[in-house]
Amino acid sequence: MKYLALTALLFAAPAGAAEIWVTNEKDDTISVIDVATLEVTRTIPTGERPRGITFSKDYSKVYICASDSDAVQVMDAATGKILHDLPSGEDPEQFVLHPDDKHLWIANEDDAVTTVVDVESRTVVAQINVGIEPEGMAVSPDGKTVITTSETTNMAHWIDTATNKIYANTLVDSRPRHAEFTKQGAELWVSSEIGGTVTVFDTATQAEKGKVRFEITGVNDDLIQPVGFEFTPDGKTAFVALGPSNHVAVVNAETLEVDKYILVGRRVWHMAFSPDHTQLFTTNGVSGDVTVIDVASLEPVKTIKVGRFPWGAAMRP
Repeated sequence: MKYLALTALLFAAPAGAAEIWVTNEKDDTISVIDVATLEVTRTIPTGERPRGITFSKDYSKVYICASDSDAVQVMDAATGKILHDLPSGEDPEQFVLHPDDKHLWIANEDDAVTTVVDVESRTVVAQINVGIEPEGMAVSPDGKTVITTSETTNMAHWIDTATNKIYANTLVDSRPRHAEFTKQGAELWVSSEIGGTVTVFDTATQAEKGKVRFEITGVNDDLIQPVGFEFTPDGKTAFVALGPSNHVAVVNAETLEVDKYILVGRRVWHMAFSPDHTQLFTTNGVSGDVTVIDVASLEPVKTIKVGRFPWGAAMRP
């Protein structure tokens, strides 16, 4: 495999250094950014077309959706060594790790299913039929509900984690890409890339509460394509990546109004905060870089070159 041929690129992480890990779709690598120096300190080979990325609860392991390898890879975070692959189903796009730190819920785009994998026994627990082209995944803070969004069906599917069955389906705007529960779990937010909106649902009733809409002076509406987003710890603000508009929106999570647009790199996909939430790192696919945003001033402070087509991002303290 390609990652075996690239092992010369590996070297161990500095002890105690907070990091942002970025998956590079076209290079089949991960770029590791040191939060203190804002420099790439490691380039780690992976399987083909890495996209989704998340860490185990203790940050000792990192899970990577190697979409074109049809695998979720498990990596030792300290050494960058691939430990093993999990039986992920075909074309894993995104996933979410359950709060129990044991079950990984995976969206399989080509199969229109959500696969549940026990990461300890490395076995498939369940496969749940969902809509066409599933991608976005979210889990409620209490672990009772998992969401899968289907890009072509334009739905969010609400799955009971106790029974592994769908108990509700809610329509969203065209091509939903990402989903997140708010910190207390009272709301679910879903971004719609082609619809150009973020829809907010009441978790208890699955009813729509409102929508976030975007308008950037001098940018065509069809270029404003919301994908990934992140909430501040107090839940008052959401940062939304707006794709080929090359901007991140700063959204008041209570009024659903946009307070500001921040210019970043080209084709912004996803984001991750630094451990202290003072910096936000955006993955800019077309420009092949990461923009660092100072959260206090809401201004970009640095651009960091990474691999080709950076997509996913995750923080390691």
